[in-house]
Amino acid sequence: MAARSSSGVAAAEGAAAVAAAVLLVSSSRHPDRWIVPGGGMEPEEEPSVAAVREVCEEAGVKGTLGRLVGIFEQNQERKHRTYVYVLVVTEVLEDWEDSVNIGRKREWFKIEDAIKVLQYHKPVQASYFETLRQGYSANNGTPVVATTYSVSAQSSMPGIR
Repeated sequence: MAARSSSGVAAAEGAAAVAAAVLLVSSSRHPDRWIVPGGGMEPEEEPSVAAVREVCEEAGVKGTLGRLVGIFEQNQERKHRTYVYVLVVTEVLEDWEDSVNIGRKREWFKIEDAIKVLQYHKPVQASYFETLRQGYSANNGTPVVATTYSVSAQSSMPGIR
């Protein structure tokens, strides 16, 4: 049986920006490296439910599940599948499970910068954002992925890289 995991790509939209921001978290094994939040699925758990749960545990954000970005195979034998979803962020928690338990950090990145950060040590995760960017067409200057959070000087979210 193939192992399955689920990741949520947390997205925020700038008030006047056409490009979205995405949320990465520090790796538990290498705290100086950024990764996409996500993890394994519980028995009988749907990938979409796991994505919402894992993003809250690892990144401390809640939101509305958006579209499926894709299902990514980790090896040729198809023994590991990762379901990647967009999560439209509606709430950013000040303290969350992984920040309290393991000191995990989170940071917002422009999609292009997230790809660069992940390219060397997590190329499969970088491909999530390549896929997201390809399907990220603007409609009247508004991205397909939207959120209730605006990125501005008064925003409750830390700065976007």
